[in-house]
Amino acid sequence: MKRQTIKDLLADYKKVLHHDITVQGWVRAFRSNRFIALNDGSTINNLQIVVDFESFDEETIKKINTASSLKIVGEVVESQGAGQTVEIIAKKITILGDNFFEELQSTILQPKKHSLEKLREQAHLRFRTNVFGAVFRIRHSVSFAIHSFFNQNQFFYINTPIITGADAEGAGEMFGVTNFDLNNMPKTEEGEIDFSQDFFGKKTNLTVSGQLEGETAAMGLGRIYTFGPTFRAENSNTTRHLAEFWMIEPEVAFNNLENNIDLAEDFLKYVIQYVLDNCKDDLEFLDKRFEEEQKSKPEKDRAKEGLIEKLQNVVAKRFKRVSYTEAIEILLNSKENKKGKFQYPIEKWGTDLQSEHERYLVEKHFETPVVLFDYPKEIKAFYMKLNDDGKTVAAMDVLFPGIGEIIGGSEREARHDVLLEKMKDFGVDEHELWWYLDTRKFGSVPHAGFGLGLERLVLFVTGMTNIRDVIPFPRTPKNAEF
Repeated sequence: MKRQTIKDLLADYKKVLHHDITVQGWVRAFRSNRFIALNDGSTINNLQIVVDFESFDEETIKKINTASSLKIVGEVVESQGAGQTVEIIAKKITILGDNFFEELQSTILQPKKHSLEKLREQAHLRFRTNVFGAVFRIRHSVSFAIHSFFNQNQFFYINTPIITGADAEGAGEMFGVTNFDLNNMPKTEEGEIDFSQDFFGKKTNLTVSGQLEGETAAMGLGRIYTFGPTFRAENSNTTRHLAEFWMIEPEVAFNNLENNIDLAEDFLKYVIQYVLDNCKDDLEFLDKRFEEEQKSKPEKDRAKEGLIEKLQNVVAKRFKRVSYTEAIEILLNSKENKKGKFQYPIEKWGTDLQSEHERYLVEKHFETPVVLFDYPKEIKAFYMKLNDDGKTVAAMDVLFPGIGEIIGGSEREARHDVLLEKMKDFGVDEHELWWYLDTRKFGSVPHAGFGLGLERLVLFVTGMTNIRDVIPFPRTPKNAEF
């Protein structure tokens, strides 16, 4: 007898009504030695199993408890009780895995008795809770929608290196990769580590971005995107930072800054709409959780919209496009800035915006997603196109409510001489990046791209507040369990 997922059964139960089927899953609750709430991970909804204890031996009934796993054969019937449309009358119960620590596990799995922090330490139980089941089903849908969007728009998926000799951002904070015996590393005559003897013959790191390699592919394939793990050795324990995270980076030949902004807006709206269309039950659960969470906050800090309403509004509204210069004027003249309410006061043009400034623009001033563009050249990366004013670069950041920056990108500097000069200004080694400079020698074209952190987007879509809660196995300072 073919096993059916609970999601499929609940969605189309009339096909199997009054037929025997097989289901398998984990026990969420067992009431009155009669009603089992079974969940198999395919949906947030449980399936009710009705047990006639007179038809089963006492030992089997005793072994059924929270978190144990079961295989059940039974008849699908319409439910007479409240709370569910359909249920299964059990005819055969097979216990696949006993719960040896019922008291401990049932405590951790009860929503009122655990914390999200505690569940990060329990990898084997974390995915069985409603919160994390919903989050990671949505994370899957977001990932699927990303690939779907790019495939529909004739982009090619490129795998860029995880191990690289290039620092795309020129900002350091990279994890080194070596094959050396750390207790006996060869040194040069000057006493420095001799990387010429290492596996790759040079100093290498885990990548912070696939962008530079992606640009080389776009120069031949036209439209490409990367989707892979990236790493940053920033010793930060905030709710916004991870040492290992996933990045999506499209790169498009012949695109300018305006095309890049259009692509970013279309892309975000497509992915969010896909989640709205395909994750209804999980979103409704997280929407209620979000509402309860807001009640515990001071009134001035509460979100103006519910989770689902917020997602619908992002899809419906056109993103407001604002130059950095205009944004600085708005912030300089804001009551928050004049009354000293910003943690980082805005004093002049050229200031690097912080999350509080970005959120002010989105949540208080414009009340819609915002795209900032044309930033001062000093606060952006070396590869961004220098504008005709000589002061700004063709950069763009997409800002979302509750998150701040969710996408960062730019039109790239396609002129060989200008790029070379900018690399010198930023202290970027032109010999290390000879291959990147060469993309500007052989038929260089205007091109643009951006980077989206997957976890930032999942954080926004699920309404969670800590980025560690939207990645299956968070990697943070002093934490590399599992």
